[in-house]
Formats: sequence, C-alpha cells, structure tokens
Amino acid sequence: MNARPEPLPAQIQIPYEPPQLARANGIDICYDVFGYSDAEPMVMIMGLGAQLIHWDDDFCRELASHGFRVIRMDNRDIGLSSKMTGGKPFTLFELAKLRFLGTPLAAPYKLSDMADDVVGLLDVLRIRSAHVVGASMGGMIAQEIAITYPGRVRTLTSIMSTTGNPRLPQPSHAVTLTLLKPQPTGYEAFIERFKQTWLFLRVGSFPDDEARDLDRAERTYARGLSPEGVGRQLRAILASGSRKERLAKVTAPTLVIHGKVDPLVHPAAGRDTAASIPGARLMLIDRMGHALPISMWTTVIDAIARHAHAASAQARAAMTGLRKAG
Repeated sequence: MNARPEPLPAQIQIPYEPPQLARANGIDICYDVFGYSDAEPMVMIMGLGAQLIHWDDDFCRELASHGFRVIRMDNRDIGLSSKMTGGKPFTLFELAKLRFLGTPLAAPYKLSDMADDVVGLLDVLRIRSAHVVGASMGGMIAQEIAITYPGRVRTLTSIMSTTGNPRLPQPSHAVTLTLLKPQPTGYEAFIERFKQTWLFLRVGSFPDDEARDLDRAERTYARGLSPEGVGRQLRAILASGSRKERLAKVTAPTLVIHGKVDPLVHPAAGRDTAASIPGARLMLIDRMGHALPISMWTTVIDAIARHAHAASAQARAAMTGLRKAG
C-alpha cells in the first residue's frame, strides 16, 4: 500500500513565501517556505557553511508537492541569519589535540544552541511538531533536536551525517587540508573555489549540477559570506562531542540516508547513526558523495516523503485506536 499521496501535477504552482526574519532564541533566523499552509510542516537544516539555498529551490518544490510545508533556514552565522562573535580561527594543531589527546575544544556555541534556534523558529511559526530533515551538520542538529525535544519531532531524516563517535573513520589528511583552507572573499576566487569544492564533494561527473554551479555560487555570494561564522560552526561541531549514547533515547521514526562514496563523512558514520537510533532505517545510495545531485533527487525525495507519510499514517491510526478505546 502506498504510504503517501501522489505528488501534485506539474502544472499546479507550489505556493512560496519569500525569505523573512524571525526572532528566535534571541537571534534573527532567516527562513522561507514552499508549500500550502495546511500541509504537514517539514523543516530543512543545512550543513557547515551552507546557506538555505543549498536546499535547491526545485528540490524543495518537489518535496512540497508531496504534501509538505517545506521550511528551509539559514543556520546562525551564515547567510542572512544573525552573525555571532568570538572564537579564533580553527587550527590543525587543535584538531590533532582533540583527536589524539581528547583535549576539549573551546567554542562560542554548540550544536545544542543551534538546535534551540530551530525549535525557536518552530515556536515563532506556531508549529507544535514537524518532520525534521538535516544534511551533514544539519543532520547533527536534527539529531540533537530529536534527543532534546522528542515531542517536537514527527520524524527524523539524517542525511550524510554522523553521531560524532570519535572511533569512526575520519576524513583523510588531504581532505581536511582542502576543506580548512580559508574561504576567499573576492568574487572570482570564491566562484572558482565553490565550483571546485562541489566537484570534489559530489565525487564524479554530474553535468546537470555542474551547469548550475555558477548560478548557485553567485546566489551564495550575493547573500553574503561569513568565513568567521563557518569557523564558529566548525568549532560547534567539534566541541559538541559524540551523540551516540544519547541517540538511544530518540523515539521519532528515523530514516538515515548516506552516500556510498562520501569523501567527507565516511559511510560508516551513516551505519553508526542508524545502529544508534532504535528502529532507524538505513538507505545507502550508489554513487552518492557528500551532496545531493539532481539525478538523485527523485530517489531521495521519494524516500523522505514515504518515511514522513508512513509515520503520520501510523500516528493517526494510533490516535483513532485510543479514541475508540476511550
């Protein structure tokens, strides 16, 4: 039996609410919305240094067409959300001390604060609970929400993310050096770095995405860069430690999606995430790196939609059973 309604016909226009600011958890959070106001809410949380537009517009429209009110947001310190202060530039020496000596890392804020931001946004939007989808660092934040605020999470989808377990395979030294290079702020240098970074993260040739990279880079640049903010977000990840043991408390139906050739977050991290959350389902995707290529959108969107609608159907059935029993 199909657990979700069919997507809306292509000719039907998906409503769109343009970016606006919400005062949440003491800061300004920029967000926009795809979908009808009475559809099931789904909040989308992006990764390290990634603005809300990295959930591609067409990806969000397609997801919304499956019956969701898709809310994407800029995390703190990125895009048009509030920029924080403090925190010195991250160094490889600090990373070595953390990995090999367990030396705690100082950070102006942690992933738990970023989880509070998301819940604060839901409060402003008067959303009691939502489907929560996170990619990479966004998956870590989504996990933190599911741990700390179980009543606010209808379902959890963790994409190309990790538990933070220090025993998992780490990125190679070459990958670490590449990603820790200071972000250029000049237009031409930024555009070139953007394109090269995504070629690396996607792993292999994806012509449809490569054709869009210039536009994506220009939109990112136009919305504003925050190299210091990216550094603070990285510190938040590393200072937050492992969630592995606490993930055993998660009660939300969980889907874990991971690429089999992810060069940044090893596929073992996806397996570890699924193994750490009771009842979680793991979906490993061939040829998928640390990105969501256009050619894989249908697979990913369909999986998210089926997961969310199946959980909603089960919740409705349970409520009906309780009413009858009462």
